[in-house]
Amino acid sequence: MDDPVSTPPPPEPTPEPPQMNLARVQAVPWLIVIGLIALAAWLGMKAFGESDVGDPVAATLTAFEKQNKLTVFSAELAPVVSAEDSRLLGLVNSRQVAVIPARVDYTLDLSEMDASRLEWDADKKVLTVRLPPLKASKPNLDEARAQYLREGVWISRDAQDSLSRKNTQAAEKLALEQAVNPVLTGLARSAARDAVRQNLAIPLEAAGVKDVTVEVLLDGEAPAS
Repeated sequence: MDDPVSTPPPPEPTPEPPQMNLARVQAVPWLIVIGLIALAAWLGMKAFGESDVGDPVAATLTAFEKQNKLTVFSAELAPVVSAEDSRLLGLVNSRQVAVIPARVDYTLDLSEMDASRLEWDADKKVLTVRLPPLKASKPNLDEARAQYLREGVWISRDAQDSLSRKNTQAAEKLALEQAVNPVLTGLARSAARDAVRQNLAIPLEAAGVKDVTVEVLLDGEAPAS
């Protein structure tokens, strides 16, 4: 009797890379926002009637009304700090150097958006959107990944706790100072402008407004000449 023909096992699926590309990770919240904005614009048209179709200001306001705080940029920082502790009338001294990773988020408070922040040039078909200032969040310290270097002949538990508390406070302060430096704030502003400019195209198109140039500014910025 012939042996039955064996069916080869199906090929194993190719595993996904362990980490998603950073750009893809950051794009996921915006994909959700895009859908919400488009839905908001359509609902706004239904709610206010045909008279609002083709009104870019009304469509933009309807989109922003559905938002609250929007995170547009995140910065990963690694502040290096040090602290000292002295006990027994200065006879026992210790020092600790720490590198504590921290993340700072830059957000827009879209609840501040109203008609006074929008300007429509019908002749040039340019919509100017002025955003409220970016706000940097309180640094989120990842002390589980912190690295420490301690110096001292003998470091008691109380001394170690004191050094850690001092370094945590110093790292939080330093991370906030680093977060407001011109390089990072410039990147955050650029990310805010790009995100709003690109994603307002959907509610505007849903409202029947096409071929519009969206110029996005933040408070304190002058319009392009």
